[in-house]
Amino acid sequence: MGKSLKILFVTSELAPLVSTGGLAEVAGALPRALRARGHDVRVAIPRYRQIPDAAAGEQYCLCVADFGDRKAHGALRQAVVPGTDIPLYLVEHEGYFGRETPYGTGAYEFMDNAERFCFFCLALLHGIPQTGWKPDVVHCHDWHTAPLPAFLKTRWRSDAYWGGMPSLFTIHNLAFQGRYGAEHYAATGLPAELFHPGCMEFEGDMNLMKGAIHFADKISTVSPRYAKEIQTLNYGAGLHGVLGGRADDLYGILNGVDTNDWNPAHDPHLAAVYSAGDLAGKKACKAALQKTLGLEPGKPPVFGLVTRLYWQKGVDLLLDAMDRIMEHKLQIAVLGAGDPDLEARLTAAAAKYPGRVGLYLGYNNALAHQVIAGSDFLVMPSRYEPCGLAQMYALAYGTVPIVRRTGGLADSVVNATAATLKDGTANGLSFMPVTPGALARAVDRAMELWRKPATLEKLRRAGMARDLSWDRSCRAYAALYEKTMAEVR
Repeated sequence: MGKSLKILFVTSELAPLVSTGGLAEVAGALPRALRARGHDVRVAIPRYRQIPDAAAGEQYCLCVADFGDRKAHGALRQAVVPGTDIPLYLVEHEGYFGRETPYGTGAYEFMDNAERFCFFCLALLHGIPQTGWKPDVVHCHDWHTAPLPAFLKTRWRSDAYWGGMPSLFTIHNLAFQGRYGAEHYAATGLPAELFHPGCMEFEGDMNLMKGAIHFADKISTVSPRYAKEIQTLNYGAGLHGVLGGRADDLYGILNGVDTNDWNPAHDPHLAAVYSAGDLAGKKACKAALQKTLGLEPGKPPVFGLVTRLYWQKGVDLLLDAMDRIMEHKLQIAVLGAGDPDLEARLTAAAAKYPGRVGLYLGYNNALAHQVIAGSDFLVMPSRYEPCGLAQMYALAYGTVPIVRRTGGLADSVVNATAATLKDGTANGLSFMPVTPGALARAVDRAMELWRKPATLEKLRRAGMARDLSWDRSCRAYAALYEKTMAEVR
């Protein structure tokens, strides 16, 4: 183990307090892994209305966000991350964060989101020094914290406390960049001279993530393959050139699985527990899932889908291939919510194939565990996937993933070929073209595996044997923190 580091972990979400997706899960798990390895990690988030008073701790100090032309006053509260001893700092401001949701209502973002999260960063710059603790490195996550590296390298570069502070910026999904009209820039507190195409400006708009890519000392994303993909035109969301210019400072570290929550050997949500050494309980999980979702009882393979129902996730590919896929004697179990059109099409599919397509529209954590455990295969036909978690849960639960070969899916799932089956590394199936036909052919291959129980079991056990823990990811992040610090100082 290397030396103990002091890490300020800045994020807009944190499981279990506030979550809209994978960022919250990472923010909840990675600090725990770092803490377990002896690092002094402390987490900072906004104090949203959704966070109960009991979890928000006590007011520690007042803090002032200096926007340059004005000041906004808030407070810094101190608590602990639930279920841990990790210190948690919460930036409080009723006007900015006392709203019903973190980012907006329905499909609409709050118009002042750029200002809100610049306030968050500015308040930390004033509040953290008052705690008497000083980090060795600041780790920022996604566009909501993107102003912080810019502030550190400009307005605070000569500050007695913050001057020379190393920063790491992690991109969880490049599609969300904090892009707003140029008219919003004046409200951010960022220096006016930064608004140009080589820095904060992007096609006439303000782009906060672009600024962080420019100013952060190191940049990471959530899988090695995604780190390469986002430097290309197809996956770079307009920032491929900027990212390519920082290629030497860009790293990909695959996310992990929280084995306290996701472990079939002691999962309280399952009808029966099981392990790689004894897979018998998986049959009971399958029977329970069939009953829950109204699927016909019996032996047909169950293909699960646990996802947000959006274009990115490729759910339309499954729907377009549905009739072709259902020519096989199989069942499909779907848990998800999102695009109304996709929800309607799935509802129609369930009506067309009663007892063979089971559907739950919405999100239910216990049912997510049950679908992962009770399915024989898990389908993830994503158009792009920075990391993906469901396929790693599937591997841990002996459920063979069928994925499109992209991002973290490609990094975690080893396609079953003659060579990988022979050397024992195969743990799933993958396909490449973003087409219904390619997905249908992958299902054909899955059905071939289904008729070869010994080979299928070999894939199950290979997936369950893979180290997907956060401890593995934690070691990579600790090394990157040290590299960042060494090169800055």
